[in-house]
Amino acid sequence: MATIEGNLLGSGLRFAIVQARFNDFIGQRLAEGAQGALRQHGVNADDIDIILVPGSWELPLAVQRAARSGRYDAIVALGVLIRGQTAHFEYIAGEATRGLGAISREADVPIGFGVLTVENMEQAMDRAGVKLGNKGAEAALAALEMATLLRAIGQHGAAK
Repeated sequence: MATIEGNLLGSGLRFAIVQARFNDFIGQRLAEGAQGALRQHGVNADDIDIILVPGSWELPLAVQRAARSGRYDAIVALGVLIRGQTAHFEYIAGEATRGLGAISREADVPIGFGVLTVENMEQAMDRAGVKLGNKGAEAALAALEMATLLRAIGQHGAAK
């Protein structure tokens, strides 16, 4: 019986960080957290591309194109959705989530999910590094671990 798991050793891996510009003040903090986490775990700055999109609605299309390009071992999707007084929040949050999940499975590329869905700006700030850690960093580390896991699964199968 073999146990196969990923690790947080990012040397030689390439990443795209796809960041929605809507609520950019928080989005930039998430992107900084993601970049910092990847760099701290051995990813070279030249191996990280930042792709900016207008908002979270546009994340799935840009992530899909990045995933299909074959250039990246993993992708980190970052956005900030703050509930308002209309149903718009639910539609965007649901479609972004469904779209990103489908792309990850279809393209066989890990996608770190760093799309905040919060009630107010205070919650967004807390999740972008003020009180509750940086969810961009967490999404990047999940993407890194999944990229190394998929590589390990491929190597395990080749070793037999």
